[in-house]
Amino acid sequence: MERQIFIDELRKQSETTWDIVVIGGGATGLGVALDSASRGYKTLLLEQSDFAKGTSSRSTKLVHGGVRYLAQGDLALVVEALHERGLMLKNAPHITYNQEFVIPIYNSWDAFIYTVGLKFYDILAGPLSMGKSFFINREKTLIRLPMLNSKGLIGGVVYHDGQFDDSRMAVSLAQTCSEKGGVVLNYFKVTALSKNEDGKINGVKAKEVVTGEEFNIKANFVINATGVFADDIARMDNPGAAPTLKPSQGVHIVLDKSFLQSETALLIPRTDDGRVLFAIPWHDVVVVGTTDKPLDTISLEPVALESEINFILQNAEKYLAKPPKREDILCVFAGLRPLAANPNNPVSTKEVSRRHKITLSASGLLSIIGGKWTTYRRMAEETIDKAIKEGFLEKRNCITSVLKLTTLTTGYAAHRLYIYGDKFTEIEKLIHDHPELGIPIDPRFPYTRAEIIWICKNEMPVTIEDILSRRTRALFQNARASAEIAVEIAALMASEFGHDAKWQQEQIELYNQFVKNYI
Repeated sequence: MERQIFIDELRKQSETTWDIVVIGGGATGLGVALDSASRGYKTLLLEQSDFAKGTSSRSTKLVHGGVRYLAQGDLALVVEALHERGLMLKNAPHITYNQEFVIPIYNSWDAFIYTVGLKFYDILAGPLSMGKSFFINREKTLIRLPMLNSKGLIGGVVYHDGQFDDSRMAVSLAQTCSEKGGVVLNYFKVTALSKNEDGKINGVKAKEVVTGEEFNIKANFVINATGVFADDIARMDNPGAAPTLKPSQGVHIVLDKSFLQSETALLIPRTDDGRVLFAIPWHDVVVVGTTDKPLDTISLEPVALESEINFILQNAEKYLAKPPKREDILCVFAGLRPLAANPNNPVSTKEVSRRHKITLSASGLLSIIGGKWTTYRRMAEETIDKAIKEGFLEKRNCITSVLKLTTLTTGYAAHRLYIYGDKFTEIEKLIHDHPELGIPIDPRFPYTRAEIIWICKNEMPVTIEDILSRRTRALFQNARASAEIAVEIAALMASEFGHDAKWQQEQIELYNQFVKNYI
């Protein structure tokens, strides 16, 4: 993918009417654009910032059916999510894999409840099950989780779920959409919806954020897939539109792998507020979370509150033999859940369903809200099917349930560069031809100069943050260390894109300011 080529194509096709314009480049928007393009519709996606900049890069890194939703009795959602989990692991094996979990057991009643409950979880997964759950004794539990608090421990329940790299998944969706003929553009902000004399939407007005260039784009159909910003787009259509979202903030902290010392993940089944808490090995660190705090305001850069950080530390301390302290945190990140609910509903957000909702306004704006990463494909399929049913598109069948995002057939753990899918050989060749580019930029990270150069050529980064936060995961692995390599990243980007020293300095300063919210 080359961003300038896409922009040039948009200019050339200024009089062309797109079948579909998708607003939003997170999990939902990218999924919708891929579904649309793979059916053969002329598809354009516009994202105001970077792909997966918001919620979609700040998840718990799980592809899961939802043990918590099972406990709430939402079996339909669990079955749907388990099915989609299986499809995601089949279609994106380069960035997904089977993750073993253990729930520690400290009393006999919990042993019974969780063993039976997770057996039911296995049954609901059907042929897409990732492995049977079973009870293990105290000794075997501590072998799997040597850093678990052993006081009062009687055993554990083992089960399996999926894990993935969320922002790398977003990039894969964008690339596959492009391969299917779609055009995807980051840093393209929709500023208004266009309407014909009958008041029906027939396109959008958009601005290229970097240069300020404005575009009038014609479309037969516009889809609002902007996550927590969905109500903003709805008000472009109808200033009096009622709110449809109940946003909730989830915070995670990242710790050194020494706090877990295991490739098995820990699920804490009951926190002080009735949620579950995960401690998951991921990219050679441990991700611990999450929280649930209702919010009245939304932003592109939500900030974790000290109370949320302390909540995670306090609950983790009860279960880890080496209690984490504030100074042990390598990164803290916050994400906003776009829960589909009435904001005046007093029900707490932890009990709001993760189901999605699809609505169509009188002027023809289709909005998809709610949901979660695991069900992105199903949400996209239903969205395009809705457009067909309403007569905006001719009928064509969905193919994404069998659409591979890579030709690789094994998990990325077998080779670190598999996160780049089929293209990893291009990076290997670059290193072969220029061995000096194969040396990691910093010993605290695995990323090489060859990777950064390849990313610049193929994955549409615009800022240092795009590379350090979402193309690589350096920010999430170690926020302070990521700031220390920003100078090198700026130099490599400047060389590839022809930026001057002023651009480099501005980017470094912006990133240093940005990273403060993650420390």
